Amino acid sequence: MTASYDPTANYEIRIWEEDFRQAPTRMLLARICQPIGDGPFPVLLDLHGGAWVSKDRYANVAMAEAMAQSGILTVSVDLRHGGEAPYPASVQDANYAIRWLKMKAPEWNGDPSTTGVLGSSTGGHLALLLGMRPRDPRYTELPLEGHPEIDARVTYVATRSPISDPLARYNNALAKGRQEMADRHHVYFKPFSAIEEANPQMILDRKEPVELPPLLIMQGGVDDNVLPAFQVKFSEAYRAAGGDCELEGFEGCHHLWVLDPGPETDRAHEMLKAFIARQLHAPQQAA
Repeated sequence: MTASYDPTANYEIRIWEEDFRQAPTRMLLARICQPIGDGPFPVLLDLHGGAWVSKDRYANVAMAEAMAQSGILTVSVDLRHGGEAPYPASVQDANYAIRWLKMKAPEWNGDPSTTGVLGSSTGGHLALLLGMRPRDPRYTELPLEGHPEIDARVTYVATRSPISDPLARYNNALAKGRQEMADRHHVYFKPFSAIEEANPQMILDRKEPVELPPLLIMQGGVDDNVLPAFQVKFSEAYRAAGGDCELEGFEGCHHLWVLDPGPETDRAHEMLKAFIARQLHAPQQAA
């Protein structure tokens, strides 16, 4: 790898937006946070949450900008919502985004061989699917014109409160009387049986052949939306399958704690930077 990364660095950053992909319903946009310096810089794709039916590239601004300020070219993209197109549409958008970002990275002083993905909540669900199934034909359906040689493999997957088991999250919503949250699963998974096919936990339980890039899970300790027990089970299954998974708990934190400034949000930023540094400094195959 030609990019170097010091997680203690502090760069000024340039922020702008570009068209990312013309979807049938709207133009999807990318928000680019570029460190100002010699580079080349490592590359990070940020995928938003929103229960598959809401939010956009602005959902994770503080963390995206913190990563860019540490010296990572960080790009946050819009994804289609379930109401526009159900699964696997947003996974297709995200798979395309990895390939598109690898293509654009040299233009923005980034090293495409370092590309990793960060996913929050349902963005974490997509990030897990992307990391495990980068060449799945259901996900690679959108061609990157002129660059068929670029694939969607990533150097690492980092997540915050990922939906590692959508069916367990659905059942938890029903048990807690959160019908609106449960209904969002039906909007995205059509037919609803897709909630098992596109389920990272069940993929591992079925022992499907998958790739297992290094994985970070940051989980709130009092999250009653995605229970900490879900992540313990998933991390154990990921390691049993041969993957490297770091599960880090944030005591007293809820599902969206990183949206609030404070010491635990700062800790999440520092933990993510340290995890990325370890992956970029470790011997590995280029993505």
